[in-house]
Amino acid sequence: MIESIHFYHTNDLHSHFQHWPRIHELMTTRKKWHIEEGESSFTLDIGDHMDRSHIFTEGTLGRGNVDLLNKAKYDVATIGNNEGITLSHKELEGLYRDAQFEVVVGNLVEHDGEIPDWLVQTTILTTIHGTRIGVTALTSEYTQFYKQLGWQVNNAFETLKIQLEELKVQTDIIICMSHLGIHIDEVMAEQFQDIDVIFGAHTHHILHKGKLINNSLLAAAGKFGNYVGHVTIDYDIEKKLIIKKQALLYDINELYKQPNEKAFIKELEQIGKKNLKEIAFYQTKLLQKEWFKESPLSTYFGDALTSFCQADCALFNAGLFLTDLNAEAVTYFDIHKMLPHPINPCVIELTGKELKEIYMLSQNEDWPNLEIKGLGFRGVVIGKIITHQFQVIDQVLFVQSKRIEPFEIVRLATVDMFTFGHFYPTFKELSKTYFMSEFIRDVVVGYGQKQQML
Repeated sequence: MIESIHFYHTNDLHSHFQHWPRIHELMTTRKKWHIEEGESSFTLDIGDHMDRSHIFTEGTLGRGNVDLLNKAKYDVATIGNNEGITLSHKELEGLYRDAQFEVVVGNLVEHDGEIPDWLVQTTILTTIHGTRIGVTALTSEYTQFYKQLGWQVNNAFETLKIQLEELKVQTDIIICMSHLGIHIDEVMAEQFQDIDVIFGAHTHHILHKGKLINNSLLAAAGKFGNYVGHVTIDYDIEKKLIIKKQALLYDINELYKQPNEKAFIKELEQIGKKNLKEIAFYQTKLLQKEWFKESPLSTYFGDALTSFCQADCALFNAGLFLTDLNAEAVTYFDIHKMLPHPINPCVIELTGKELKEIYMLSQNEDWPNLEIKGLGFRGVVIGKIITHQFQVIDQVLFVQSKRIEPFEIVRLATVDMFTFGHFYPTFKELSKTYFMSEFIRDVVVGYGQKQQML
């Protein structure tokens, strides 16, 4: 007997909910269809379903996303970096408390090596005909970030090797939910012959018909809910052999429009706004943003960031500010609207010589108009690079109006998006301290609260 087994998968939604009504309809309808046909189907999310740049996710700390997965009858989910490192340890522990699906993460444990009670490292799904499907899942190794949050993320391939040895004697089919990226998935397929399907994520890659490498079929559905993936495995129950496996993608834009789409989005926004209506602090005057020059708001933020990081000066981009900072009562919703980015503050210790080089790089006239995607940035253009409290005059570096010698050590406050090497390669190698789980909007709230007490 040949059994057809269906897997529907999403990845990297990043709280782009505009397509969710159609995704919900597809997932729930297909599950009913397969039951009626006597076939088994499973629904998977491969991580980064949430993104705290969306007001609904911020207002519910991601638990609203989990509720959406519940209602769409997902069977298994894993975490991406947006679930894993944009929430505090306590917040991540509570994220899945009401989940009606299994959370599988193979390479994340507590700092002492214990397995958290909100996840399993592997699981086994069983079809209606008794075929056993081993499931493992791996998340990106942001080792330093996880460590600061009280977690330990283990080497993905070392973990996978151990888990495959256990699963292959217990199961008929093995799948891996990978939030590692396409390049690592390809290496995984080369090295681990026991994996039948690798469901990919993280690098937002699109594989319209999958990609076969050795024994493994790679499947991935891009980002933002633009596609839903569908993998079918035809399995010979008597011979215990996969006869065929194939992958395809459904373009969500081509599916029937749901009657409640606009109302659904509005409802989510209202929930988020309501949950963030509390006043954070009172501001004495309006501080306007400017993307291409220094502004009252950039000076205010520079003071806030420098104070929070206990630094001598600060470096950031003016494009961070999406709105002005209002006068009078400022709510958490206002702050989120101004700084929706899941970006953390960071402090770097560097020499006067190195900081001078950074200053000169920051004068690049092409940067302000650059449109950037990712790195935690959720704005439009990078904007002017603000060098707060430091400048170079006649080839001499001054910090807070004090001349700095090339060998002197300076503490520079910045944002984590600048530490990954894309703009300032030096930062990638220098010693730095990230502040977790505070976002830059938390820095503004803390500073505003202190200022109103003065």
